[in-house]
Amino acid sequence: MEKYRIPLISFFILILAIVYMEMFLEDYKVIVPLSKSWEKALPHQEIPQGLVSLQAKSCGTCHVQHYQEWQKSTHAQAWKDLQFQAELKKESSPFMCINCHIPLQNQQEYIITGLENGDIYKPVKTLNPKFDPQLQQEGITCVSCHVRNNVIIGPKGSLLAPHAVIKDTIHLSENLCISCHNANAVVTPTLACSFETGDEWKAGPFFGKKNCISCHMPETHRSIVAGMPPRKSRFHSFPASGIPKLDTLKPERLESLSFKPSQLKKTYRESDSLQFSLSLTNDFAGHKVPSGNPERFIMVVMTIYDKNNLPIHTVTGRIGEHWEWHPEAKKISDNNLDPGETRTFKLQYLMADAGKYKLKVKVSKHRLTPESAAYNKLGNNYPLFIDVYEKVYDIQVL
Repeated sequence: MEKYRIPLISFFILILAIVYMEMFLEDYKVIVPLSKSWEKALPHQEIPQGLVSLQAKSCGTCHVQHYQEWQKSTHAQAWKDLQFQAELKKESSPFMCINCHIPLQNQQEYIITGLENGDIYKPVKTLNPKFDPQLQQEGITCVSCHVRNNVIIGPKGSLLAPHAVIKDTIHLSENLCISCHNANAVVTPTLACSFETGDEWKAGPFFGKKNCISCHMPETHRSIVAGMPPRKSRFHSFPASGIPKLDTLKPERLESLSFKPSQLKKTYRESDSLQFSLSLTNDFAGHKVPSGNPERFIMVVMTIYDKNNLPIHTVTGRIGEHWEWHPEAKKISDNNLDPGETRTFKLQYLMADAGKYKLKVKVSKHRLTPESAAYNKLGNNYPLFIDVYEKVYDIQVL
């Protein structure tokens, strides 16, 4: 057995070697390159020949109507949005969240080149020497869509413009919209990005017939630049839910739902049962409603008021998703309306006494709950919902 014994000095050398290796490995860093699309900003863009700036106001000197429309859009608020900024400040927020809200490297303060040991919370970053803080504030701005490889891209080429325009209808298609509006991934066990609008559209009845641009950039006929002959164009206000990012803003709303109330009798007798229903149909959207941010939901509230205008009976309904975020991010339920789907909400009440009553029916679209808004300290000037349907019925009980 003597030949198998390790001399004491060799044993200590082995222990020191193991300790040294552990210390070395602890400091050793493997830089993993960025591989997923949402991890990368669009490469730096130089100012195309014929322009003086990449900022929207520069484009707006000639494309006046387009600029004014964009100013009303939620795209223009993508970076400044109070909810997004609140989420961004959380320790759980990784670097790549900004890549949809300020997609150009020109807009980002740092250049990200990789991840230490593949950890999304340890990006390898350097200061961006060409960072444009004013362009950052514009969020999804003109150049986000219309500048690539240092040139301007349009649906048509142009020989008359003071700047070159490269025609590329493949780039300026629904694929560009979906690159942000279909970000669906579990980034970490407690962090999920769930925007599935593109998948919803592909699975729906409008795929191959209509796309994002058909509805959210309606076609018009106008002069692209003052003094030029009218031609086919599209509106750039990007209407959607219509819930503003600030109470001073008034974005355009694109209606997705149709409403069908049932009929009420002119008079009721004591002990009659009042029955009422409201049907909501996703008639106009090529995706689910609501869509996008999983915190969005629709509320239906039907309330009967007595002669003193006091509520005596209420029925509510909710359309939307429910998520559990801790200890693991997962969807609990989802009753969003598919394209063409109808959901009916019913109220029934026994009218006990004679007198005059009112039935108030209201449908509202919500960005998030008051509890979430309070948790993120969003303030009173951050609208949480808008009303999209409201009707009041007078009820006479004899």
